[in-house]
Amino acid sequence: MKPNKSSVSPLGPRIVARTARGEHEDMFDLAPISLWLEDFSAVRELFDRWRAEGVTSLRDHLRGHPDRVAECSARIKVLQVNQRTLTLFEASSLSHLVANLDKVFRDDMLVTHIEELSQLWDGHTSFSSQAVNYTLSGERLDIQLKGIVLPGYEESLGRVLLSAEDVTARETARRQAAHAERYARGLFQHSPVSLWVEDFSTIKQLMDDLRFRGIDDFRVFTDVHPEFVQRCVSEIRVIEVNQHTLEMFGAGSTAELTDNMAEIFRDDMQRHFREQLIELWNGRLFHTREVVNYTLGGELLHVHLQFSVLPGHEDDWSLVQVALTDITARKKAEAYLEYLGKHDVLTKLCNRTFYVDELNRLERRGPFPVTVIMIHLNDLKKVNDHLGQAAGDMLLRRAGEIIAKAVDPQHCAARIAGNEFAVLLPGVDAEAGHAVMENIRELAVLNNQFYSASTLSLSLGLATSTPGERLETVVRRAEAGMAEDRRPSDPGL
Repeated sequence: MKPNKSSVSPLGPRIVARTARGEHEDMFDLAPISLWLEDFSAVRELFDRWRAEGVTSLRDHLRGHPDRVAECSARIKVLQVNQRTLTLFEASSLSHLVANLDKVFRDDMLVTHIEELSQLWDGHTSFSSQAVNYTLSGERLDIQLKGIVLPGYEESLGRVLLSAEDVTARETARRQAAHAERYARGLFQHSPVSLWVEDFSTIKQLMDDLRFRGIDDFRVFTDVHPEFVQRCVSEIRVIEVNQHTLEMFGAGSTAELTDNMAEIFRDDMQRHFREQLIELWNGRLFHTREVVNYTLGGELLHVHLQFSVLPGHEDDWSLVQVALTDITARKKAEAYLEYLGKHDVLTKLCNRTFYVDELNRLERRGPFPVTVIMIHLNDLKKVNDHLGQAAGDMLLRRAGEIIAKAVDPQHCAARIAGNEFAVLLPGVDAEAGHAVMENIRELAVLNNQFYSASTLSLSLGLATSTPGERLETVVRRAEAGMAEDRRPSDPGL
């Protein structure tokens, strides 16, 4: 609605004759909502002309010719407004308001004006729309506009009564709520951690049913009934996940992710989920732990899980949030540091520290007998002196490879000095120990067939513990056997 500010009724701010004013005029003027009485007859003349020109859809016509919206608006005459209108728009009089209508109706007002005009074009005698107006001081007003063609003016549109309800407070609150929702959704969707919103209400019902049946120790119950944990897994309903979740688990969409939950939560995950359920059973609605998940491609993910029943849903758990932080890189670093603490970097065998700890453990716990094989890498100093350190390192790596291949993973094969190695075989007798030692010799011969620059030569000694014998004594006997096996020419380095 953008009336012609120059078209004012010659009757001034009162259209009804003084003799007929009466209480109806007072009701118009004292109405608590903004009222406008306007003349649309010149707009009707435009409508008739455009119909004659073949226009059938005014909406499409005006959208294609926005200048004609302004033409319609300029033909509307403001005949009368009430006191509430003057107060709302900060005008001192009708003439003051009409002289400044370009300040009241501006910006996107013509866009909403298309809808009002289109409803009149379609033959409606009433219309409504929502628009933005401005006070004369420039303050924004959100207006709920309603119009009705007065009886007797249906053909000419000579009298149209409009009400403009100020809904600024409501619309401001709506915009603020929408902004807050967009802000919260933005935080959720673009969070750098995986976020899941889930419904645990069925799980809550299952647990309540257990309590009603007299179950008080949930851990014991799930020990006896592990299928209950799996039932709870199947009852989780995923409501929403964020973008980082899809990227982290390698899913193209939420549907793809939720359709393949069994691939993500498998193997050891059920044990972790059981602990979560125990936390919930004990009333801890917020808890954290480290768990293992899998991507849809099968890649293992170590994650730090934070679980929280959202405020207001403590009674039914119908809305919970799960945050997963990918700590796979950290876990790999920790595992590598642990590996370095127990292994020799060059040969990939256990180091001397681990060897000593394992020897002490076997001394205390067995199993017995314990067979020890001591191994000396011959000619290492000679290779280092003549072919360089890199060639010596290669010789050590070759020795480590064949020893690791000959010894079962559950046994200890270690590099305990520069060119010395040890193998601890708990629960292995002398006969089986000699078989391992012979396997090492055969692998060394086979290995030399692939290297021409230097020959891998090993001296080996073996000893098996007797009842009551200290393992350090067994080690010394194995070292003695190794010394006897060394070539006389070997300088011992």
